Amino acid sequence: MPLPGTAPVLVKILIAGPFGVGKTTMINTLSETVPLYTEETMTQAGASVDDLAGVRDKTKTTVAIDFGRRTLSDALVLYLFGTPGQKRFRSLWEDIAQGALGALVLADTRRLNDSFEVLDLIEQLGLRHAVVVNTFDDAPAYPLQTLREALDLDPDTPLLTCDARDHTSSIDALIALVTHLIAHPALDAAAS
Repeated sequence: MPLPGTAPVLVKILIAGPFGVGKTTMINTLSETVPLYTEETMTQAGASVDDLAGVRDKTKTTVAIDFGRRTLSDALVLYLFGTPGQKRFRSLWEDIAQGALGALVLADTRRLNDSFEVLDLIEQLGLRHAVVVNTFDDAPAYPLQTLREALDLDPDTPLLTCDARDHTSSIDALIALVTHLIAHPALDAAAS
């Protein structure tokens, strides 16, 4: 608990993942404030750019960021930045990642291969992360060990399932990430 009159620690967390995996939904579920969205209606012009396989009913897409805020305790406030999922926004994605302490990476078993580009980028940036498989109603379910092997995750990377629409499930995923960040501080933070 902070001393009276002191401010809580503010931590930047990314909510990342491929196109259509539920990042905007998760921020909406987690945020204690009205979230900021930069969603636009998908048009026929984008049909040749955005692969809708596995997300046919998607009508909107994030074109910059989503933003929400979640207070975990009097001493800790998380700023949640949702990243765009399309490859064409990679430079924007890298800018959003600056200063982040960690990332919650969402995956979808209907399109698991789409997660590799985001996971590679997270690892290149040296961000600690947890992977959360969003449980869509029509998505196949697999044992976590099978998913860990398919995603080629390190043994200490948290992996869990979550329904991004469910508050308790989403909070549990966020707490798993924060617990992992506390247990495995970044190398540059440990050196200071």
